[in-house]
Amino acid sequence: MEQLTKLPVLVVEDEFISGELLKEVLTQFGYDVTLVENGYEAIEELRSGRFRLVVSDWEMPEFDGIDLCRFIRKRQSNGYVYVILLTSRCGTRNIVQGLDAGADDFLSKPFQPDELRVRLRTAERILALESRDLLIFSLAKIAESRDSDTGAHLERIRQYSRMLTEYLATTDKYRDVVDGEFIQMIFLTSPLHDIGKVGLSDGILKNPNKLTREEFLEMQQHTILGGETLDAVRSMRPDEAFLRMASDIAWGHHEKYDGTGYPRGVSGEDIPLSARIVALADVYDALTSKRVYKPAFSHEKSRAIIIEGSGKHFDPDIVDAFLALEQDFIVTRDILQSDDDHELALQSLTF
Repeated sequence: MEQLTKLPVLVVEDEFISGELLKEVLTQFGYDVTLVENGYEAIEELRSGRFRLVVSDWEMPEFDGIDLCRFIRKRQSNGYVYVILLTSRCGTRNIVQGLDAGADDFLSKPFQPDELRVRLRTAERILALESRDLLIFSLAKIAESRDSDTGAHLERIRQYSRMLTEYLATTDKYRDVVDGEFIQMIFLTSPLHDIGKVGLSDGILKNPNKLTREEFLEMQQHTILGGETLDAVRSMRPDEAFLRMASDIAWGHHEKYDGTGYPRGVSGEDIPLSARIVALADVYDALTSKRVYKPAFSHEKSRAIIIEGSGKHFDPDIVDAFLALEQDFIVTRDILQSDDDHELALQSLTF
C-alpha cells in the first residue's frame, strides 16, 4: 500500500479484533499508531500532546466516543484535534448528535480500508492548513521583529497584495490566471517576502544613514537567504503551491520590470506575478511609512514615484490596479498605521 507521511494517530476501540485490524491497516498506510481500549485511556494519551488525529469507536462502555469528543472540544490544546468516529449507527439524528459533540467525520462499521485512507487524507489536509497558516505568519513575524520601525508592515503588505490581486482577477488579461486560491495564497505568503532578513546584521537593518555599496550588497543578500531557505523547505514538499509562491516572492520582490533589479536581474513577465504584485505593495508601504533612514512620504508623493516607475520598476498592469484602488490603499494605510491599534483596525476593514 501507498506510504503517507507518518502522523501519530490515536485509535480508541474496545473490541480487540477491530482494534488490531485498525492498527494494522493504519500502520500499512504509514501512520504511527497508538491503540487504547477505552475513553479514559484515550484521555491520558491526549494529555501527552502527541495526538492531533483520533479514530474512535462510538459505542464503548462507560466513556464512549461522544463523551470523548466532548472532552476534546472542552480541553485547552495547542492545536486542533481531528476526530473520526467509527459507528454502525445511521440517520440524521445520530449524525447531528455526533457533530454537536464535536466529531469531524464518521466511518461506518465494518470499515473499508480505502475509505478510511481517503478520510484520513482529508484530516491531514485540514490539520496541515492550520499548521501552515500559523507557521507562515510566525516566520514572518521573526523577520519583522528585527526592524523596530516597520510597525504593522506585514499586515499592510498582505492587505495591499490581496487588494491588487482581487482587482487583477476582474481584468481580461488575468481572469484565467488569478482565482480565489491564488488570492488566498498571496494573502498568506506575502508576509514572508523579507524572511531572509533574519540573516542580516543589526548594523545593516538599523543603519539610519545611507548604505555604502558594500552594505547595500549585503542588504541584497536577504532575497537570496530567504529564497534559498524557502526552496529548502519546498524540496521536502515539492507539490505545495503555497511554498512555491512564497519562494517566488522571496526571490523576486526586489526584481524590476526592466531587468535592473536584484538578485537575478529578471525582467518583465519572467518575474512571477506574485512577486510583481508584492513588489509594488512593499514599495508603497516603504514610501508611506517612517523608517530609521527617512520620514513617511505622503500618498501623493508615493503615487507619483510609483507612476514614474511604471514599466521600469513596476509591471504597468500592477500600477494600473494600484491607481484604480488608491482610495482603498489610503484607507488601509490609515487604519493599519500602528501596531497598537491594528487588531481593532482589522475588524474595521469592510471593502
